[in-house]
Amino acid sequence: MFQSSRKKIIYFLVLALPFFILFLNQNTFSGLRTTVVSVSSWPIKIVTFPLKEMKKVLFYRKTFNQNKVLKDENEILKRRLIEQEELSKENSRFKDLLDFKSTSVFSSVAASVIGRDPSNWSAVIVIDRGSIDGLKQGMPVVSSLGVVGKILEVGSKISKVMLLTDPSFSVAAIIQHNREQGLVSGTLQGICRMQYLSPKSKTNIGDNVITSKLSSFFPEGLLVGKVIAVQDSPSSPTIECFVEPVVSLSQIEEVIVLKMPQK
Repeated sequence: MFQSSRKKIIYFLVLALPFFILFLNQNTFSGLRTTVVSVSSWPIKIVTFPLKEMKKVLFYRKTFNQNKVLKDENEILKRRLIEQEELSKENSRFKDLLDFKSTSVFSSVAASVIGRDPSNWSAVIVIDRGSIDGLKQGMPVVSSLGVVGKILEVGSKISKVMLLTDPSFSVAAIIQHNREQGLVSGTLQGICRMQYLSPKSKTNIGDNVITSKLSSFFPEGLLVGKVIAVQDSPSSPTIECFVEPVVSLSQIEEVIVLKMPQK
């Protein structure tokens, strides 16, 4: 009789327990469930850990090769991006040169800078045009921004250009705002000196300097640079100023040679 009653109680508890858990507040068993899940996960981790490590070893070579392929593709894309940027800059420079040529009243030849004279690195460049292109000694060389220099020596296919920062270079110029006349020459220090200005000229820093119609080689009105300093000497009846070229001569890559008649 006792055995029969115990069995009934056990059957009742087995049947009632799910309903008890179902209708009881879930928070009551949340901690218990977390503990059970945490404890039961350890055997799974122990079993799966060797399998994961073995998988890493087996697939290492494949992953390594895929990584190498992705790195190579990344380098190719970087090079293409650099090439596209360089092409865009080159097209922009050529557009500026073409715009200048279209507005110039003189016949002209576009040329690329292909080198510099080792004996006079900072004052002479070499271009890829020569006598077969109609170039002659003394012809003015400009960019879309302004004065670059003039032809120093002419070969059949290449020519040397004396930059305006060379001490041997000189050009008649004027201060644009007050029309004061002077002579611009190079200094080999990356800037130019403008001499023979009147003390009453009121030349100021930032004034534009342009070529004068008195120039023997250049047409008038081309921008030479900007005044960066004015120097007054008590022992001289004139003043002089220092001019920063408008063209970055150390970075120039394309130029235009003006085939104007020499005076």
